[in-house]
Amino acid sequence: MAIDFEIPEHLLQQAQMAKFLAESTMRPFSRELDENEHQRPTAFIEQMWPFMKELSKQAIKQAQKQLSGESSETSNGGGKPKRERHDNLGLMLMVEILSWGDAGIYLCVPWGGLGGAAIQAVGTPEQKIRFLSRFAEGDEPAWGAMAITEPGAGSDNSSIATTAVFDEETNEWVLNGEKIFITNGKLALEESNGLVVVWATVDKNAGRAGIKSFIVEAGTPGVSIGKVEKKHGIRASDTVSIVFNNARIPADNILGSPEVQKPGNKGFKGAMATFDASRPFVAASAIGIGRAALEFVKEKLTEEGIEIPYGAPRHKLTALQRDVLEMERQLKAAYLLTLRSIVMLDQGTPNPLEASMAKVKAGRAVTWITQKAVEILGPMGYTREWLVEKWMRDGKINDIYEGTGQINTLIVARRILGYTRRELA
Repeated sequence: MAIDFEIPEHLLQQAQMAKFLAESTMRPFSRELDENEHQRPTAFIEQMWPFMKELSKQAIKQAQKQLSGESSETSNGGGKPKRERHDNLGLMLMVEILSWGDAGIYLCVPWGGLGGAAIQAVGTPEQKIRFLSRFAEGDEPAWGAMAITEPGAGSDNSSIATTAVFDEETNEWVLNGEKIFITNGKLALEESNGLVVVWATVDKNAGRAGIKSFIVEAGTPGVSIGKVEKKHGIRASDTVSIVFNNARIPADNILGSPEVQKPGNKGFKGAMATFDASRPFVAASAIGIGRAALEFVKEKLTEEGIEIPYGAPRHKLTALQRDVLEMERQLKAAYLLTLRSIVMLDQGTPNPLEASMAKVKAGRAVTWITQKAVEILGPMGYTREWLVEKWMRDGKINDIYEGTGQINTLIVARRILGYTRRELA
């Protein structure tokens, strides 16, 4: 059976649009927005908003089909196979290209983000329609975010201390606690249509089984932005802490069942399924940054008359030529792993192993490639005259957020070897 790696024509057209935005509204402002941290990339947001609205409308249509009992796939009729979907493949290509433009600016895309991914993974069809509609309607852009990490709970999510207590008299959940390192938390809470998906425990004694995810909408009393982080990279985007002080939200703003032990209850596992969908896109972002650095290095080497002799025996290559070829090899390996996890996502096939593999490989690859780019370009690569040092700073985050490289390596090892968390930690 042949494997077709050709990208559908309509996705190539979307990619061309993304490339235009990357070249016209991202690259020219990369240095300025890096130097002036958290300054909003207004031109980029205005250009992206109509396109992201259309993507959100597609997600709502799928939820409406779920609600009516229709299949999310379309049939050609006459017993022919159902049409393949490429939603996530198209998004992967866009993420890669926009990250090639500027990873920090890319994170300012007005859409549901990780919060929207959580709603897609765990929410009911009614919740998807209700909450995702804010990213598909109106004249003003909206953002979503996810709040998981706490001062005392990083990679070990079972240590989450933020609580959600149900008030039967008012039919509301009452949230108390603090979350940190929330990407786009400021954008999500300061804009009227924004939302944050918050992980909290309804029963501390139940460990992970007691952890649920809740939708907190912008303007909710008792929710305040704390520290706004000053970061090493992706400086155009905001990263903040959020404090919940008796924040009350409607009873139906919980994603999934409030029951701690219930057959078929998605709960914590459902919330974690968010990462199976989002980690491949983190990998795609890493690939975009790595490609930017690699292309820039090759461009500068060509200007100096240094070419890469593809196909030549390794022993006939210089150390510099071998380094460049290794950069390309690492990038291609990360790309293929990411492509595999994305295709599985489009096919509706569980991909927790593949998603973590792509995240690990891409995070390590972009870190090594961008550092090697700075090294090859020497003092000029280390200065701020070129963007290569910025790509090195931007790239490292992909090895850290949405599950560190070490944590995802553990996930991969456990799944391949068949070990539990207790057996391999």
